[in-house]
Amino acid sequence: MASQREQILSALLNALKRIPAKVLRNEVVPEKVPAGGLIILRDGDPGEPEVTLSPLSYYWQHRALLEVIVTGHDPATRDAALDDLFASIASALASELTLGGLCDRVTPLAPDSSALAVEGAAGFKAATVAIELIYTTADQLG
Repeated sequence: MASQREQILSALLNALKRIPAKVLRNEVVPEKVPAGGLIILRDGDPGEPEVTLSPLSYYWQHRALLEVIVTGHDPATRDAALDDLFASIASALASELTLGGLCDRVTPLAPDSSALAVEGAAGFKAATVAIELIYTTADQLG
């Protein structure tokens, strides 16, 4: 049986796969980005949990990371494509705020378009979007 953390990340990936872009998890950025854009889910950092002793439980504020990459012939096209993907991410997660009850809350945070550079890739625009996953587990291995 998969850990709760793995179930949450898999459910997040499945929610993102409803977006009209190629969605991968923990993959290397491919040489070619599809016309509809590319989203790579990185497992991120679960951080340090808050601990409750009775009953023993671990409260996580896990930050997964999305790398969002688009292509386009000109900056305005790339800006619009990236904005469309942000809207698609928000929409996909708005209907999955608990990932089927696995999380207490799923919250996409503001995008950072300065955080991800695609070297030597003219015609690309990239950004990162942190996704906060709040959940409780019975042990630290999640």
